[in-house]
Amino acid sequence: MVTIRAGVDIGGTFTDFVFLTSDGKRFFGKTLTTYPDPSEGFINGLQENMEKHGWRYDQLESIIHGTTLVVNALIERKGAKTGLITTKGFRDQLEIATESRYDLYDLMVDNPKPLVPRALRKTVTERLTSDGSVLTKLDEQEVEETLKQFVNEGVEAVAVCFLHSYRNDLHEKKVKEIAERIAPQLHVSISSEVSPEIREYQRSSTTVANVFVKPLVERYLGSLERALVEKGFKGTFLMMLSGGGTCTLETAAKFPIRILESGPVGGTISGAHYSKQAKENSLIVFDMGGTTAKASLVDEGVPLTTTEFEVGRADRFMKGSGMPVKVPVVEMIEIGAGGGSIAHVNRLGLLKVGPESASSKPGPASYNLGGLEPTVTDADLVLGYLNPDYFLGGEMNLSVDKAKEAIRKKVAERLGMSTIEVAWGIHQLVNENMASAARIHAVEKGKDVRKYGLFASGGAGPVHVGNVAEILGVDTIVHPVGAGVNSAFGFLTSPLAFDFVRSFYSRLDDLDWAHVMRLLNEMEAEGYELLKRAGVSEQISIVRKAEMKYKGQTHEITVSIPNGTLTEASKGDIVNNFKQAYRELYAEANEDMVIETLNWRVVVEGPDPELTLEQAEGGDVFVEPKSTRHVYFDGWFETNVYERNDLNPGVDIDGPAIIEERESTLVVPPSFRVSVDQFYNVKLHRKTAKGGVFVGEHEKARSV
Repeated sequence: MVTIRAGVDIGGTFTDFVFLTSDGKRFFGKTLTTYPDPSEGFINGLQENMEKHGWRYDQLESIIHGTTLVVNALIERKGAKTGLITTKGFRDQLEIATESRYDLYDLMVDNPKPLVPRALRKTVTERLTSDGSVLTKLDEQEVEETLKQFVNEGVEAVAVCFLHSYRNDLHEKKVKEIAERIAPQLHVSISSEVSPEIREYQRSSTTVANVFVKPLVERYLGSLERALVEKGFKGTFLMMLSGGGTCTLETAAKFPIRILESGPVGGTISGAHYSKQAKENSLIVFDMGGTTAKASLVDEGVPLTTTEFEVGRADRFMKGSGMPVKVPVVEMIEIGAGGGSIAHVNRLGLLKVGPESASSKPGPASYNLGGLEPTVTDADLVLGYLNPDYFLGGEMNLSVDKAKEAIRKKVAERLGMSTIEVAWGIHQLVNENMASAARIHAVEKGKDVRKYGLFASGGAGPVHVGNVAEILGVDTIVHPVGAGVNSAFGFLTSPLAFDFVRSFYSRLDDLDWAHVMRLLNEMEAEGYELLKRAGVSEQISIVRKAEMKYKGQTHEITVSIPNGTLTEASKGDIVNNFKQAYRELYAEANEDMVIETLNWRVVVEGPDPELTLEQAEGGDVFVEPKSTRHVYFDGWFETNVYERNDLNPGVDIDGPAIIEERESTLVVPPSFRVSVDQFYNVKLHRKTAKGGVFVGEHEKARSV
């Protein structure tokens, strides 16, 4: 019997499905995301695909799911009524934050408001010192009274964060025990479990965010699991983690903050997989969907990760303006708008795009579902990039007239420009903004963007990737099969894994190596136990890292740490790793300054999933276009249109060209050529330029 593995990604506009069968075949599906309950689209879309291919639910070996549910709930403040219990004297730590201003010169700066209002922030008597010693014993009577107050006030969730509990969790665990005894209906998260690391504000913020969405996530995952079981599903149901691994539903329900970016991260994980497959070790993953566009870096087949993330920024692109969350996350930066982002004229009479989105309801004007606002998708349709009769493989027809009308009425008439000029302006504005943000992101990481290839992901990513590459000066583009559902495919390439952290501040010269080994062994044992409960007992790997800095610095860098037993003799290797990482970021490392350690991290990871994918066994390399149409590249071009499934390894197509598949459309600018590798990945290569004119460039068509 053929077995099936499924990846399901719920995005802001579309819900995507990828199915891998045990005989190496891939199948894709896409449906509009349902509101207010996205699980409805999940179940209905899965059912449609199962019926379409004639599969039974007992053939489903596993489902891996990623969603934007958590991040959306935090941004929209649609979680549980939450209370906070903290050390007496620290009631306002969530409001005081770091006492810094994210925009020094803005007198009206709008700081993010805490998820917990002041009236629901309670303090109790207790105190630990910085080394974890008990200075003042926990007043358990106060804890009981506080919990009873919360119940009377209708609180559903409680976060507990005591001073220095990352060194000693005694008091926090006692509060949790009391809550389970006298108020079992409360959802409780303690910081020593959610984020056991130094820095009080960030730890409190992370713990509050975790419990704020915990009831919502438990209900959501429970509902999904029951619906699947009722349909006969008997396989494994896993969730994608923001850090790139997968986990059980039990772990996701306990630590929902860990699945914060579980949807978008799939695009980067897929990019890492394809970077090895396409032999392009350094890639910028350009993931543009219906709501936003994101960029991330893959170096030597490994995505860059971070432990600092912000949610719900007051200023979309301003670091420090959001709510900090200390969890492992594949490092992605939001660089611009999505296909559904709305174009408008601002108060200064300038063309702007986003951040408002038409979402899936009512959607872009061209969807003909009631939307009246012009979007990026509408502009792309007017420019000829999209086929109105082949959107989602022909399952959804787009209206060119509606798109033109929205652009003309809402923007063109106000600017005194033609509809096509405005459509080109929308397209170019989005591309310029995304290219600029991607370049800055790379520079901040000490990278030269010109040395990278671009990886096209998302439904709108392949439409824009060519022009973004032009702006960045990038010479290579990789377009995978099913780019429009690429995040869902990325889920299926991810192993079971979990990250752990413990804080232990010390000068490297004075480090207590025995204590460090106790911390590392404790985290590794916890990781082995988690994987064992998930059914993994062999081929488990351990990755150790530490966050270190020079004495006097306020920011750390992440450094690889050797496995095995660490002793004083290990210091030389760790110092070399630190200096190498420092040079990669800042060009030079100081040879004499004192090095300090702060956080110790462990990733416990199961084996990579075995993927059997179809490879090319020959085929016609001389492919005829299925049609031609006029496409705008700062002027009209008569452009060949190809069907993606007709392209075999060995084809050589001269841009400009349009390559269509059900889930996305790849736009090939005039300055690129097209080839296909053995896994059917389309690769774009910049043409050789002679005298400023690209060899093989098509003649521009006359005015259409």
